[in-house]
Amino acid sequence: MKLEHFGYNDKIEKLRIQHNLVDFKIGRIISEHKERYIVKTEKGEFDAEIIGNLRYTANTRKDFPAVGDWVAISEYDDKVLIHSIFPRRTIIERQTVGKQGEKQIIATNIDFAFIVQAVDRDFNINRIERYLTICNTSNVKPIIILNKIDLINDNVLNDLMSKVQERMKQVPVIAISNESQKGIEKVKEYILKGKTYCLLGSSGVGKSSLLNNLSGKQLMKTNTISISTNKGRHVTSHRELIVLENRGIIIDNPGMREVGIADSDEGLEKTFEKIVELSKNCKFKDCSHTIEIDCAVITAVESEKVDKLFYENYLKMKREKEHFELTIAEKRKKDKDFGKMVKQFKNLKKSNKH
Repeated sequence: MKLEHFGYNDKIEKLRIQHNLVDFKIGRIISEHKERYIVKTEKGEFDAEIIGNLRYTANTRKDFPAVGDWVAISEYDDKVLIHSIFPRRTIIERQTVGKQGEKQIIATNIDFAFIVQAVDRDFNINRIERYLTICNTSNVKPIIILNKIDLINDNVLNDLMSKVQERMKQVPVIAISNESQKGIEKVKEYILKGKTYCLLGSSGVGKSSLLNNLSGKQLMKTNTISISTNKGRHVTSHRELIVLENRGIIIDNPGMREVGIADSDEGLEKTFEKIVELSKNCKFKDCSHTIEIDCAVITAVESEKVDKLFYENYLKMKREKEHFELTIAEKRKKDKDFGKMVKQFKNLKKSNKH
């Protein structure tokens, strides 16, 4: 299989030349699990390790490889060593669960994201908007997939489709059933040769089943919904990149119940464009759209020109983004103060010696 089959192109080749990586071989990270990587090359798939220098110079999680990355490699016995990560074109990321002020990379170098939501259980338009904001922040084109339509009647489906399309104008929405295969061909129409797609959604919404249907093979394990909790059972435990027969490339991800918004001004503005446009008519430039007089957004909500749930979801995500940015600023200040303290201690030690 050639590099082009899993996304290599002239732009990546230019990066290879610009960053003096022509003496290395090229691969793409197709699987990652607790700092263990599998790299796909023209020769096949290999276990991979990062070299010591790359590890020691890393300051944050962003400095380590992630699924979707193009990497400069060398062969070593029956595995490969990762020397360098190519500059990333796009990065899909969220707040790290349980760690304040840190981001988790979901996947890199993505062109399109399939946002998968099941219509039978915890269907939640607000959650779709969260994924949409992550995509908009990353400049990744979103496509919404409503799965398990075989479990509801046409009237309910039409109502859900209308609600989603009203809240997310200009984003394609496809209704499918992994069981009956309805809508699968429509999804395939969006998959283009050489483009990379990411599957986003909670556990149990049918991402792995969709991938199996798109590939025509039982590539990923699937599982049923837990009867006791009505929640999806966690099947995909790590990220994995798969090349389809039509040479489209898909990355499957673990289900995400928590989708934390990070520093995503541009993403929020794009997702909630209607509110951003209305805010230009507010009396105050720094209007928070909560308590101010002559707020165009509040007026639109009260007159039902803007969906109240849409408005509330915007405020919630805006607060999350601001809290995340505040946490980052506090963390930087602590690191700076600690650095000063270490420097003072070293200077004191030197003066005592003299």
